[in-house]
Amino acid sequence: MTISLRDDQIRLLRLRAQRLIPGSHDTEDGGVADLVKELCGVQAQDMRAAPLALRVRSTGLIAADIERARAQERTIVRTWGQRCTLHLLAAEDLGWLLPLFGPVFVAANQRRRAELGLDDDTYSRAIRVVRNVLASQGPLTRAELVAQLAHHDISIEGQARPHLLVRAALEGIICMGPDRGTEPTYVLLGDWVVIGRAPLSQEGALVELARRYLDTYGPAAPEDMAAWSGLSISQIRAAWRELGDQLIEVQIGGSRAWLPKTRCAWLDEPPAPSFAVHLLPAFDIYLLGYQHRDLVVPRQYAKRVNAGGGILHPTLLVDGCVVATWKDQRKKDSMDLTVEPFDRLSPEIYPALEAETADIARFLGMRTELNIA
Repeated sequence: MTISLRDDQIRLLRLRAQRLIPGSHDTEDGGVADLVKELCGVQAQDMRAAPLALRVRSTGLIAADIERARAQERTIVRTWGQRCTLHLLAAEDLGWLLPLFGPVFVAANQRRRAELGLDDDTYSRAIRVVRNVLASQGPLTRAELVAQLAHHDISIEGQARPHLLVRAALEGIICMGPDRGTEPTYVLLGDWVVIGRAPLSQEGALVELARRYLDTYGPAAPEDMAAWSGLSISQIRAAWRELGDQLIEVQIGGSRAWLPKTRCAWLDEPPAPSFAVHLLPAFDIYLLGYQHRDLVVPRQYAKRVNAGGGILHPTLLVDGCVVATWKDQRKKDSMDLTVEPFDRLSPEIYPALEAETADIARFLGMRTELNIA
């Protein structure tokens, strides 16, 4: 029999799956790389936001731990993944994720590259130079790579430059290396990390990704995973069928969705006695994991969260619902954090909101003052 879920049950299941329920996370048993792996990666086009997405899903981590895992231990990598956008991904997953995502997104952008003058011959010549200079000189910025290409009589202009680097990353040639001040650098992926070599076929990789997705985002439907991953709905439905006996079908507002059977026991557990309050960063995966956000963002306030252009603002989450956006102004060793509520906040929320603000201060290592607009 199909279970019909109330909206609050759906939010509770998703919050717990995403480690957003008090007591549902503990970093001591795995650390940064295991957390990134468990979450199927974290959106990282904004590197001020990505560490905060890990903060809210862990206990005791500080920002320096994430940077150490990325730039020193190299157990996580900043590169292009889901939806052909920048993510932090576990290094051990790249061996099967890049062959899954890469061909799809490289093919999808072929026409645009041609319009920009980056045909296959130009790309091949440019990549030979990129390989050689990164192998001999180490991490280089985009501007330095472009200068090296020009030195070898290869002119790459305008938007062709990021398209060159994205294709090279999707093909497993390069990734982002250590930042130089505020400027990212690029390195050869094979020199930077030990890449996991999981023996997965394309079908096996799809099934593994679907399993990981449902563990982190369920209950969800194939259309949700398609929006999250950028892969085709036909591919995802095939993976869903392979997982068949591991899933249970549920009803969400009259539509079908699926949940790992192992998570059904969560429905019998009593809800947390206090408010679950979280300050989610920009581009948080809780908002990026589904085809629609109506379950968590009131429609009348949707444009305050996403006004267009792909920008997803930081949000205040209460029991799985967005009730405000927030912004910060950082100085050398302090930060002003301003919450902009949609409606008047309940007084009961304030102690938890102040605790979240204090935890951000701890995480970043700077004094933080909370303001309510």
